[in-house]
Amino acid sequence: MVSGPMLFVVFVVAIAILLFAILKLKLNPFLALLLAAIATAFMVMMPMKDITGKIVTGFGNTMKGVGIIIGLGIILGKLLAEAYATDQIADSMVKTVGKKNSPLAVNLTGYLTSIPVFFDAAFVILTPLNRQLSRSTNTPYITMLTALAMGLIVTHATVIPTPGPVAVAGNMNVDMGIFLMYAIVISLPASLVGGWLYGRILGKYRPDVSEPLHADEAAAGAAASKPPVSLALFVLLLPILMILIGSIMALVLPKDSLAASIFGFFGDKNIAVLIGVVVGMITLKPYFKKPVNELITGAAESAGLILLITGAGGAFGQIINDSGIGKYIVETLKGWSVSPIVLGFILSQILRAAQGSTTVALITTSAILGPVAATMGASPVLIGLAICAGGIGLSLPNDSGFWVVSRYGGINEADTIRSWTLGGTITGVTAFIVVLILSLFSGALPGLH
Repeated sequence: MVSGPMLFVVFVVAIAILLFAILKLKLNPFLALLLAAIATAFMVMMPMKDITGKIVTGFGNTMKGVGIIIGLGIILGKLLAEAYATDQIADSMVKTVGKKNSPLAVNLTGYLTSIPVFFDAAFVILTPLNRQLSRSTNTPYITMLTALAMGLIVTHATVIPTPGPVAVAGNMNVDMGIFLMYAIVISLPASLVGGWLYGRILGKYRPDVSEPLHADEAAAGAAASKPPVSLALFVLLLPILMILIGSIMALVLPKDSLAASIFGFFGDKNIAVLIGVVVGMITLKPYFKKPVNELITGAAESAGLILLITGAGGAFGQIINDSGIGKYIVETLKGWSVSPIVLGFILSQILRAAQGSTTVALITTSAILGPVAATMGASPVLIGLAICAGGIGLSLPNDSGFWVVSRYGGINEADTIRSWTLGGTITGVTAFIVVLILSLFSGALPGLH
């Protein structure tokens, strides 16, 4: 097999193949990742009899860690969206902080909503409400759009049970609850700086950006029967709190005690989100406009491709690491005194900018660094969080999210770059700075040793 500096050359060519397949050939990332994995195996002269086995192993190991929670997370998001629970959360936020602070309310609403609901879907769901708030509060539309988009993307990229961060935590082999706890620590200030603060500044320079009038978009939601906001928040936060409590109890209770077993079971990521789904099915049923089984079937259809892409990313990472590429890159960068936390952020940021998808960038980067994270001299939790931070910003026109914000948000490409691309980059860098601050105290913080 190939060794030495040629491994880095193979890695560069492999990434180029992946990007060419996605950007030029317009292949689905699932197929592109599989083809890149096979091409990489041939370039390093891996025995042909081993290639398919390693691809299957990488795919299976990834699915074993994250498959169930991704499926359940998508179902939970579908239930919340169909019951208009997200609308209720937004209305409550505005009432809490006041109309003058509506950008803050929208930012926090986006932050919460994108935990279970995918970015694209959440943006489409909340944009009619966002337009209405911009008119009623006389707030610059671009301020409101930036606040919403940044709140959505930051939790999409960092907070479990979204597939990207779930895959990162799984590939880095870290406790999901600990990862979730610190993800909230880094993501909330990032959302406020990139969404609320930058959005207000941008509104002063671009106050003439008007929102398109689509009053009919909000009509259905306005007329719909909606759950109480307390119920909407309960269903949204229940699995998150269960995972957090389970992880905290694991740190303070004796490992072999009955209480530790009970908290460990109900705090397991799969059990917690499953309970959240069941509770949502029961409590939100009066507000559904479609049968529950139809909603779940629709969510499952959405989950299928996401699961395939996630598994294929694991397969690509398996080939990268079994070929020795991952180890060689890490060892080389160690010699250059590059911090593994910085390495995770930069590699994820490069992949995000190059091929567009946050999820693909997170999965690929964590699959490369995960197997060697424990030997890199830094907390795998912090490396994983840096990877997530790197997946937030530098969204270019090769990202479908760029066009969702532009076309559905009703703004031109230049203002999309100002609000979405630049705002996302500020958000990602802010999250990364918080990760670096945490690294200074990692020896004293629980779960970061």
